[in-house]
Amino acid sequence: MALRLCRTDELAEGEARGFVFGAGQDRRAVFILRQGGAIRAYVNSCPHQGTSLEIFPDRFFDALGRYLICRTHGALFRPEDGFCVAGPCAGKNLAPAAIHVADGTIWLKDEDG
Repeated sequence: MALRLCRTDELAEGEARGFVFGAGQDRRAVFILRQGGAIRAYVNSCPHQGTSLEIFPDRFFDALGRYLICRTHGALFRPEDGFCVAGPCAGKNLAPAAIHVADGTIWLKDEDG
């Protein structure tokens, strides 16, 4: 079963939005972003210690809007592929989250496909 995230027109260029579904063992935290016209999604968990990237809701980009930043330890990730270019998890990647867009809506795909 897919979960509705938001409409495509609710995600502006250079913007990111976080979403949390469920609780406990069933909790899923993801975020989506739009950059260069592309919409991408990642699991909201830094590969360094598993903390959420943002401190404030929907604040995933650095001050220049160039990199995703983990507010816990300052790790920087490329938005196009989630690769960590600086920080304690340099060389690791954010885990991608599977999404699809249909009729102007962004959907999070079920973990099982």
